[in-house]
Amino acid sequence: MKKKQLLQFGIGIGIIILLNIAATQLFFRIDLTEDKRYSISPATEQILENLDDQVFVTVYLAGDDLPAGFKRLETAIRERLEEFTVYGGKNIQYTFTDPGAIVDKKARSKFYQQLISKGIQPTNLFAKEGDRQIEKLIFPGALVSYQGKELPVLLLKGNKATGSEQILNQSVENVEFELASAMRKLSVTDKKRIGFLLGHGEPQGTEIADLVNSLQEYHEVYPVDLPKSPNLQGLDLIIVAKPDTFFSEEDKYKIDQFIVNGGKALFFVDALRLDSLTEKGAYAFPYNLNLDDLFFRYGVRLNGNLIQDLMSASIPLNIGNMGDQPQIKPMPWPYYPLLNTFSKHPVVRNMDVVYTRYVGTMDTVKATGIVKTPLMLTSQYTRLVPAPAHVSFNQAALDLNPALYQKGSFPTAYLLEGKFRSLFANRITSADPRSTTFKETGNASKVIVCSDGDLPTNEINPKTGKFLPLGYDRFSQNTFANKDFALNAIDYLLDENGVITARNKEIALRPLDKLRIREERLQWQVINLVAPVLLIVLFGIARAYGRKRKYAVAVNS
Repeated sequence: MKKKQLLQFGIGIGIIILLNIAATQLFFRIDLTEDKRYSISPATEQILENLDDQVFVTVYLAGDDLPAGFKRLETAIRERLEEFTVYGGKNIQYTFTDPGAIVDKKARSKFYQQLISKGIQPTNLFAKEGDRQIEKLIFPGALVSYQGKELPVLLLKGNKATGSEQILNQSVENVEFELASAMRKLSVTDKKRIGFLLGHGEPQGTEIADLVNSLQEYHEVYPVDLPKSPNLQGLDLIIVAKPDTFFSEEDKYKIDQFIVNGGKALFFVDALRLDSLTEKGAYAFPYNLNLDDLFFRYGVRLNGNLIQDLMSASIPLNIGNMGDQPQIKPMPWPYYPLLNTFSKHPVVRNMDVVYTRYVGTMDTVKATGIVKTPLMLTSQYTRLVPAPAHVSFNQAALDLNPALYQKGSFPTAYLLEGKFRSLFANRITSADPRSTTFKETGNASKVIVCSDGDLPTNEINPKTGKFLPLGYDRFSQNTFANKDFALNAIDYLLDENGVITARNKEIALRPLDKLRIREERLQWQVINLVAPVLLIVLFGIARAYGRKRKYAVAVNS
């Protein structure tokens, strides 16, 4: 009997040893949560495993007195960084710091200014925890450092129109993307080549400086004079931003062959021309860009109209004089739609509101083999003004009648994916010198077309002549998500299976009923405190009774 027990014990020990050896050789993790909240994307794993040096992450969202929602965000950041260490090992180093814990006011204020100068913006927190009111300046961001380079990361980021709980949940969903994206930007060695096409009235210099500067940090960016360039070879992506003059057939051919051969393209194009407005207004007429057939072949059409949207930005308007002083008041301007309806695609998921100006509608048309995905849409409360559209600032002074804005939601940006067929198919003869390199269909590619040419352009400070942040509206002093859209779109076009796929993570909110919590608070407190103790007592009594009966039977027998 003893030999059999020793044999079983030895076998058990042997199995445990073998399992430990196997565990050291075969690494695996299992995420049993429904929404896979503890899993990270393969692209993030690859970035972490390929790090050549240590990455230091300093998170400034910390403190014991944070409200529950922000505490949840802090926990999510901590859990994600712990997960990063699994794949990055010692190359991932992180710490959490509470700037508000500095006792000396002068030192604390100086530290706050240092964080702001590095791009980590504070949030003035007002929250109510039970009967306690919390007011605190917090820094929901992090500083990522790699090989002497630093990059600020904003970790409180979401659609402000959805409410505080949703913003915090969206921020939790975006933690992996924000941190991994920063690490990728700091460690990238193979920079993509992006060309801004010029030669057709496109904005340049300070008009588009913010986007160009942001791209130059992690990509090679070039101005490309299309009419003077023999082709677009060597580029990974081209950007066509707000052209206003005619594209020759030769210029279209260069763009067409670039896309057919697998090059990526991002178009910001207005369908209507609207010159500067006067008091009497102006008419918006269709552009003659000669790009309609190219877009049509690829699967979209820009319509000759302007969208008016009740969900819009405001403009300063003189509504009259008081004495000899003009009365300037912000008035809704329906020609400046604020886009807050997005698809679930990673380019636009959890994105904040996008600011547009004089945008038109888009339609899709048949294009074999092309998948068309709408990215951004207007609100439901719209109306259409067909060309020639008369636009006057006097319209802003009129009361907007909601009954007239019932046209529904319209897409303003489309993602097109697939193998594109050339516009010049059956048009290039064997006698044409271009026939030796011409391709009718080629490699799979991706194109994004947006019907607002102004979206990537930034405003300029009229006093200093310096450019303002992309998406900044100097009248409302809000910064909209125009740059986020442009950068996300470029990230996806250049690397569809990259870190941007982490934006697909979705964590379902399961909020408690606050009314029931308030009304039934005592009841649930009693249940949670008394029920476990009562169960233990009942178990003890039952066990004692069982033992008493068992041994009583044994004695009697």
